[in-house]
Amino acid sequence: MPQVQPTPPPRRSAFDWTEAEARRRAEAGLVRTLRPRPAVSELTDLAGNDYLGLTRHPEVTAAAAEAARRWGAGATGSRLVTGTTRLHTRLEEELAAFCGFEAALVFSSGYTANLAALTALGGPGALIVSDAANHASIVDGCRLARAEAAVVPHADPEAVRKTLEAHPGRRAFAVSDSVFSVDGDRAPLEELAAACREHGAGLVVDDAHGFGVLGAGGRGALHGAGLAGDEDVVATLTLSKSLGSQGGAVLGPARVIEHLVNAARTFIFDTGLAPAATGAALASLRLIAADAGLAERARAVATALHRTLTEAGFTSARPDAAVVSVHAPGPEEALRWAADCREQGLSVGCFRPPSVPDGISRLRLTARADLTDAEIERAVATIVRTAPPGARREARAQADG
Repeated sequence: MPQVQPTPPPRRSAFDWTEAEARRRAEAGLVRTLRPRPAVSELTDLAGNDYLGLTRHPEVTAAAAEAARRWGAGATGSRLVTGTTRLHTRLEEELAAFCGFEAALVFSSGYTANLAALTALGGPGALIVSDAANHASIVDGCRLARAEAAVVPHADPEAVRKTLEAHPGRRAFAVSDSVFSVDGDRAPLEELAAACREHGAGLVVDDAHGFGVLGAGGRGALHGAGLAGDEDVVATLTLSKSLGSQGGAVLGPARVIEHLVNAARTFIFDTGLAPAATGAALASLRLIAADAGLAERARAVATALHRTLTEAGFTSARPDAAVVSVHAPGPEEALRWAADCREQGLSVGCFRPPSVPDGISRLRLTARADLTDAEIERAVATIVRTAPPGARREARAQADG
């Protein structure tokens, strides 16, 4: 009799496991999707980070177009090979001068700027003290730095001091956002600097949400705290928020910037920032330098949003810059709330666990200097009208009663 061959097991593909991960995300309500936006939208935008409303400013878009025509669509290579143009060096010089630092170095994104600063200043034997609420780019930078990373409670200079005290003689620095991206609260920079200096440690601050909004004329949170240009302070920032372009930068003492040029892998091995983005950022920087009212208006809009929403009964953290958060009863309610706002012409951000470590779901609103008073009133009215049950304090009080 012919021998019966066993049925081979079903063939498995190398990435079958991603389907199980997709099911897990769907069951947890954590599926992320891409939503392409049109070139011109009828939505009022309180979700993006264009704090000063410069991304469509005619001088900025004209500078981007001119840079692309003159220098080409791309940088053509890494900054150390062919990727540095006169635009890059001009932007670095003017950015450092405006913010009050000795030198600056431009990167392809704020994310790569943070990775560069933390990995180049870290290394084996070093200690990095990181705030628990820091941005993901800081978290990833700490992981890649090959240093010991100590995570301390949010906005707690005393915890930073005690951690440094427990590691005497170590090469060390603390790292913190200047303005935290979820609730928009500001870090106690003066106290953090004092704690670091007691133990000879440096301070690295991601000023992505402070630059353009805080400090004199938008010069940044470190400038406002009197720390810009200090020999033991380094700043990182993004060109994609207040400057309405794309890219990032590290600012600090010239010797630190020179070290990054020679040691930061995300600088050495990454293609330089495209000329169009570089030219746009430079044009925006000059607009900010010429008009201190832009920063003041962004802060005023944030204050107005917070005040009116708080008066309407919502729980909202007091904004220190341009980010305003509004608590939601839960993750599903936050998603529905954001979707209902969108259906009625208002785009808002939605943050929910696990993206928020405190477990509180919320809408995240970003103030823009170019919003009119009428647009602010309509935005608040939309948020109030679409609020889910339990979102407002009086509603919660009635339910509890």
